[in-house]
Amino acid sequence: MIPLHYAPEVEAAKAAGQPIVALESTIITHGMPYPQNVETARSVEQTIRDHGAVPATIAVIKGQLHIGLTEAQLEELGQATEVAKLSRADIAASIATGGTGATTVAATMIAARYAGIEVFATGGIGGVHRGAELSFDISADLQELAQTAVTVVAAGAKAILDLPKTLEVLETLGVPVIAYGQDALPAFWSRVSELKAPLRMDDAADIAKAHRMRGALGLPGGQLITNPIPAEAEIPAATLSPIIEQALSEAAAHGIDGKSVTPFLLNRIFELTEGASLKANIALVLNNARLAAEISRNLTEIPR
Repeated sequence: MIPLHYAPEVEAAKAAGQPIVALESTIITHGMPYPQNVETARSVEQTIRDHGAVPATIAVIKGQLHIGLTEAQLEELGQATEVAKLSRADIAASIATGGTGATTVAATMIAARYAGIEVFATGGIGGVHRGAELSFDISADLQELAQTAVTVVAAGAKAILDLPKTLEVLETLGVPVIAYGQDALPAFWSRVSELKAPLRMDDAADIAKAHRMRGALGLPGGQLITNPIPAEAEIPAATLSPIIEQALSEAAAHGIDGKSVTPFLLNRIFELTEGASLKANIALVLNNARLAAEISRNLTEIPR
C-alpha cells in the first residue's frame, strides 16, 4: 500500500470536486536558493488559487508521498539539504526506504495520476540533451508524457536542450505538442523558437476537451501544452544562445553528466545573465500556473 498523504486543502478540494493543479517540488530544492525558492513556490500556489483552482505541490518526505504541502512542510523542504531528485526510476525506491525527495516532471506526473489530478504546471520539461547521439542522455519526462494521462503546461523544453530532437522524440512517441496562442514552439526563456508547433490551441476549454477525448479514445499518455513566457519577461534567443553554449562547454570541461547537468547549467546561466534567467523563470512558471488553473477548471465541467 502506498503511504499517501493529502494536504488538508487538497483533500477538501477532492471531496468537493474542485479543480486541482499539481506542482513539482524540484523547483524548490534544486532550482533556486532559499528563501527565494519558498517565496516563489508560495507565489505559484497563490496564483493557482487566484485563478480558481487548488494547488498540490508534490514531494516525498520521509517515505510518505505528499499530495500538497503545508506551509511548514514547504518551509522545511526549502531549507533541506541533500534532497534526492526523483524521477520514474527512483520514486518507488525512495518511498519504500523512507527517503526524502523532490519530484521531477516524470515523478510528479506519476503521483498526480495516482492521486486523480489531471493537470500539472511546471517551468519546462526535460528532453533530449545536446550530444545525445553519443551520450544517449534523454529525459524520462518524454516517455512519461507518452504513457501517463496528465496534461502538462510548460514553457516548452528547457532551452539548454536539443529542441529539434526533443520535438522529434515527442512526435515519435505520439505525444500531442500544443502551442498556446501561437504557431511556433516557445523555447523556455524565449517566446519563440525556429520550430513550428504540431498543434495550436487558443482556448483552455479546447485543451480540456482534447484531454477528455484522448481518454474517451483509450489513448495512453498526456498532452504537452507549450505556453510562451510573457513578452515583458522573455530573454531573446539571440542573447541566450552564446551564454548557453558557454555553460555547455564548461559542463563538458568539468565532466558533469547525468542528473547533475541541468542544475549546473541553470546555475551557470543564472550567473552569466546576472540573474535575469531566474527572473524569467519565475515569470514563466507563474504564467503556466494561470493557464493550468484555467484548464483544470474547464476539465471539471466535462464528465470523465
